Amino acid sequence: MPNTKKICIVVSSLGSGGAERSSALLSKMLKDLGYTIHMVSILDSIVYDFEGDLLNLGKVQSKLPLLRRFKKFKVFKAYLKLHNFDFVIDNHTRDDLLKELIASKWLYKSINTIYCVRSFNLNLYFPPYKSIVKWLYKDAYRFVAVSNEIKNEIQSTYGFQNVTRIYNPVELNSNHLEQVDQNIGDYIMFYGRIVDDVKNISLLLESYKASQLPKHNVALLILGDGPDLQHIKDKVDADGLKDNVYFKPFTEHPFSYVAHAKFTVLTSYYEGFPRVLLESLALGTPVVSVDCKSGPKEIVTNEFNGLLVENHNSVKLTEAMNRLILDKALYLKCKSNAKESMAPFTLEVIGKAWQDLLSKKESIEQ
Repeated sequence: MPNTKKICIVVSSLGSGGAERSSALLSKMLKDLGYTIHMVSILDSIVYDFEGDLLNLGKVQSKLPLLRRFKKFKVFKAYLKLHNFDFVIDNHTRDDLLKELIASKWLYKSINTIYCVRSFNLNLYFPPYKSIVKWLYKDAYRFVAVSNEIKNEIQSTYGFQNVTRIYNPVELNSNHLEQVDQNIGDYIMFYGRIVDDVKNISLLLESYKASQLPKHNVALLILGDGPDLQHIKDKVDADGLKDNVYFKPFTEHPFSYVAHAKFTVLTSYYEGFPRVLLESLALGTPVVSVDCKSGPKEIVTNEFNGLLVENHNSVKLTEAMNRLILDKALYLKCKSNAKESMAPFTLEVIGKAWQDLLSKKESIEQ
C-alpha cells in the first residue's frame, strides 16, 4: 500500500551548514520512502538540493520588520491549514521565546510535531527557563536528537521522555569527485563555517604549527566562509604559516577536496553529529577529531578509522596529527576501515529509523 502521509519539514534555511545539509537529505530519504514532502524555509537561502514543494518564507516582504514577521506567521499558518499535514518536523533553531510561544501554541496546534535537536548546545533549540520549556513542548509528538549524548542531555535537563535518537545520514555522489587543485600537493583539511568560538580553528592552527607536518610538506587546507575568515587569515600570517595554509571558499560539494586529503580535522568546542566526520570517512579519508560534545565518540573509533583526542589540548592534537602522517601502518589501517565504519549511517539505515518513528502514531491509534 503506498504511503499517503504528508510531511512538512521546517528549516532555518537550505544554505551552508551541516544542519541544513542534513535537513535536505531528510527530504530525500522521506520522499524515497513514499511520503509527500513540503519544505518550509524561514530564510531566503536555498543552496542544497532537496525534494518536495518549497514555501520560502524568506521572500515574504514588508517595510517594517515586525510586520514582516507577522506576515510570515500568517502565511505559514495558512499553508499548514491548506495542506493538513500528518507531521511537522521542525529542524530550525528555537531560542526565541516569543516565536516559540506562537509556534507551539498556535502554528503547530493539533499537529503531530517532531522537534529535532541538532547541537549539544541546547540553548540553540530550547528558549530560556526550564519550566516554560516544559509547558511549551508538553504536547510535542517527539523530540529527535542526533546523538546519544544530546538525547541524554535533553532527558536530564528537561525531564522529557519522548526523545528518540536518530543519527544524521551520509550521502555522497561520485559525480562530485572531480580533480582538485594540484598546486596544493599533500594536505590535511578543515571544512565548515568559519566561526572560531564554535569550530575553534585557532586550536587547529596552534597544533598544526607545532606539528611535523609543515616540515614534511603537508599543507593545511581551510575550506569555507564565515564571520571569522579574515581573523583566521590574520592568525595564519602572524604565525608565519602563509606558505603552508591554503584557503578555499564554501562550495556545496567539497567532496573532491575531502577525498584527496590525507585526513580531515575537527576541533569544535561543541557539535551535534558532525557531517564533516561522516562525509570524510565515507570517502575513505581518515579523521582526527577532538572528543567534544557531541558526536565524535559515536562516529570515530580511536586507531580504527581515525584518532580521537582530548578536547582543548593542543599537545595531544599535535601528537595525533604527527602519528597519522608519520605512522604509515596506523594511517593505512584507519584509511582501510574508514568506509566500512559508515555502514550504520547510510540513507537506508537512517531512513528506516525515520519510517519507524513516523509509523508509530498510526500503530498507536490502531
